[in-house]
Amino acid sequence: MTGETFVMLNLVPLGVGILASVACALLGNFLVLRRQALVGDAISHVVLPGIVGAFLLTGTIAAGAMLAGAAVAALAAILLIEVIRKAGRIEPGAAMGVVFTALFAAGVLMLEQSNARSVHLDVEHALYGNLESIVWFSAQGWGSLVDPAALADLPPQLPRLALVVCAVLLFVVAFWKELFIGTFDAAFAESVGARPGPVGLALIVMVAMVSVMAFDAVGAIIVIAMFICPAGAARLMTDRLVPQLAWSVAFAVAAAVIGYGLAAWGPLWIGMASSVSAAGMIATASGVILMLACLAGPKRRGVRVAA
Repeated sequence: MTGETFVMLNLVPLGVGILASVACALLGNFLVLRRQALVGDAISHVVLPGIVGAFLLTGTIAAGAMLAGAAVAALAAILLIEVIRKAGRIEPGAAMGVVFTALFAAGVLMLEQSNARSVHLDVEHALYGNLESIVWFSAQGWGSLVDPAALADLPPQLPRLALVVCAVLLFVVAFWKELFIGTFDAAFAESVGARPGPVGLALIVMVAMVSVMAFDAVGAIIVIAMFICPAGAARLMTDRLVPQLAWSVAFAVAAAVIGYGLAAWGPLWIGMASSVSAAGMIATASGVILMLACLAGPKRRGVRVAA
């Protein structure tokens, strides 16, 4: 493969995969430590009908419309959970399970009955993303990285996810004290004015934003692995939060690079006719990294996490 071909076909989707993995991993640390790992799963299911509904109403997959649709879907999910819990007098976990699966199924049905395929929004892409379709058509080799005209034609997913990563970093830095104290002792955080409730809600909002922004690249299902696996593996490498964040980012980048490489060229190396899903292989690589951390991580028996 020539440098020109690599830059045009592979550089941007690889960058998108790395940025999506890093954004998910940073937030995933707090979800894992708060024992809310499945919140990412729940949100990824809930946002699907909101995203599809926003497309059907506006005819566009612009970020603003997608976020608005996801917000409406999340609000509807919360209301439905409360209605089912109170009317049926069942425990919250059961109500959440019913609502999340029902909304995801509704989103799948909406996709199948809509004309969203024209913009690469369909059931297959909703499940495992569409990294392979991201092509930098204006790229003419590595020199395009310093060519203003070529850079102006970058696929929008890359700058959009770069902004998302910056937003996540700003959120973590700005609310570091609140996130840290609220993660390990919510009662103490409340007593010292660290606002664990509002900050916890803000964390969920950030998770929803990352899920929406990564949706067209890695889908609504595979993004779950990006939230949980790097953070879970990092949790097994250290008992301090800052190094854990660094480990999770390193694992996220490694999973993205290894997964994308194996998806794009691995099948060709063993004689297969075509590549496989890049997002799926990135999730697989994340799972393998977590498995290795479980087997050999220095903190695999579980410890308390410090700053």
